[in-house]
Amino acid sequence: MVGATVSWRLSPPKLGATLPALSGREARVKRVVDVVGAALSLIFLAPVLGIIAIVVKLDSPGPVLFAQKRVGLGGRSFRMLKFRTMRDGADTEQAVVASLNRSEDTRLFKIADDPRVTRVGRVMRRWSVDELPQLVNVLRGDMSLVGPRPFFESDLDDYEAHHFRRLAVPPGLTGLWQVSGRSDIVDFEEVVRLDRYYIEHWSLRLDFRILARTLPTVVSRKGAY
Repeated sequence: MVGATVSWRLSPPKLGATLPALSGREARVKRVVDVVGAALSLIFLAPVLGIIAIVVKLDSPGPVLFAQKRVGLGGRSFRMLKFRTMRDGADTEQAVVASLNRSEDTRLFKIADDPRVTRVGRVMRRWSVDELPQLVNVLRGDMSLVGPRPFFESDLDDYEAHHFRRLAVPPGLTGLWQVSGRSDIVDFEEVVRLDRYYIEHWSLRLDFRILARTLPTVVSRKGAY
């Protein structure tokens, strides 16, 4: 595995470049697994995705999908897709509910009973099905099936040197953080530690182990809200 180095400008703090942590061969193998896995999943889940889309539309006014700008490999931004779980326009109300954040770190914005979440959205979040549209992001190459969760571009302003290492691999639909506690982990440094462990010990075997742990984690609903 190739070591990752990062450079960024200090005024204002901004990511400049991140070298990938995976070798060319490792990245290609991982990409093949991503494309095959995402394509088969979308085909298999197509009826379920259609039903969810109808239910979301009937439950509350607004679009079925919610696209949010996130940061991926090397600090490149992309539009991450999710089924909409909040009332339309809720993303503009974050400052109003900021006091409910379970984490003292703004980079981990976690609210157990977010008043902006719709009835159907609450159920989807408990079972993590709102994340399924990100299979399209995987096919596009924005994300991987397994990797660190993508954070907001504005969070980079508060990153310290070791935090940038998590941008050395593509962000994932699932990852070591998610199968280790999800939203129950409210310490950003612990999130970074798990992400760095994944990056520094990457292998296809580790990816498959995380994928195998994902479904039991979802079914247990631990840390999901």
